[in-house]
Amino acid sequence: MPTLDGVTTAALPTGLEVRTREVDPPAGGLLSLLPEARGALSWVRGGEGLVGWGEVARFTGTGAGRFAEADAWWRRLLAELDVTDEVGLPGTGAVAFASLTFADRSPGSVLVVPRVIVGMRGGRAWVTEFGDPHPMTAAEPVRPSTRLRYADGDLPVAGYRAAVAEAVRRMRAGELDKAALAHDLLAVDEAPHDPRHLLRGLAERYPTCWAFAVDGLVGATPELLLRKRGAVVESRVLAGTVWPGEGSLSSDKNRVEHAYAVDSLAERLRPFCRSLEVPSEPTVLALHNVSHLASDVRGRVRGDASLLRIAGAVHPTAAVGGTPREDAVALIATLEGMDRGRYAGPVGWVGADGGGELGVALRCAQLAGPVARLFAGCGIVADSDPDTEVREAAAKLLAVREALEG
Repeated sequence: MPTLDGVTTAALPTGLEVRTREVDPPAGGLLSLLPEARGALSWVRGGEGLVGWGEVARFTGTGAGRFAEADAWWRRLLAELDVTDEVGLPGTGAVAFASLTFADRSPGSVLVVPRVIVGMRGGRAWVTEFGDPHPMTAAEPVRPSTRLRYADGDLPVAGYRAAVAEAVRRMRAGELDKAALAHDLLAVDEAPHDPRHLLRGLAERYPTCWAFAVDGLVGATPELLLRKRGAVVESRVLAGTVWPGEGSLSSDKNRVEHAYAVDSLAERLRPFCRSLEVPSEPTVLALHNVSHLASDVRGRVRGDASLLRIAGAVHPTAAVGGTPREDAVALIATLEGMDRGRYAGPVGWVGADGGGELGVALRCAQLAGPVARLFAGCGIVADSDPDTEVREAAAKLLAVREALEG
């Protein structure tokens, strides 16, 4: 594959015909269509969204410019396509699934353009095909996990607790206000993991989250980083968490953590918007295993800024990075001592009009053959207690563990 300034890309197809046509809704739901052999691509919430398989083209990139480079690559590819869209809904026409790394230095940011995309919205279903029509046949049976065993990842629990304690010490010394620290856990099976097993398990347990799968990263996130439709951009900020039986979402610690996250998003989003609506008080989002403080921010975009360009400016928000952002990201790299990869990075899809949906890759695992690398993290502020944060991270890991074991 040719490379240019850290970007690796398959040769761009030219003159490729792309057609979106309406079809009957799949009887078993979108996830039932995914074949194992051709890779699972998903962005589904409450039965609606997009799935895809096969591969027409791929972008990979590293560095601070990866968002702009991905956007430029996508625009060049779109210029070579002959698109017929008979449906005209968000998610129809040419679509790329996206998953970008948390840190600038991490390799692995990708855009994947699938050969076949099937979508559902508002009771209507469609298929988008690149090239000749593709028959939708029954997918192979999903393979469940067999005999899982767990092992320490790059940052075990003891190391995570020590990292939290050191972060709290630095915050109390006035070095920074917040940092979102994470650790990892390995789930090793006897055979390669089937991504569809984890994807379906998470979708069933967390129907109000976005169940995603892109290039082996599989998860279910409650946090919408950005949605862009036309001139409207939206974001759901989650920060401040409690798990059953401990803590209060109304605590000063959770309120402060949430305020940092909302303020950082609004600050980064405002230059792209003619107007911006920021709620004065958060609401509560209750999930299967934890509850979060949530704020929905909405703005009207100035000019033609694309979803990827805006995402490059707002990522990472204080919810998954910290405050001040540069200090927090540096502290994360120092104290975690591991490469997060695409955990806590933007994940979702982008469309031909520059819009789409990107969530934050949380409650997820990176699958590589028989090894699943699970991640979970917490927002740390000066009032954080290391033992409480360890338990909170364990509660978040439980989401993926239950889905793998189910």
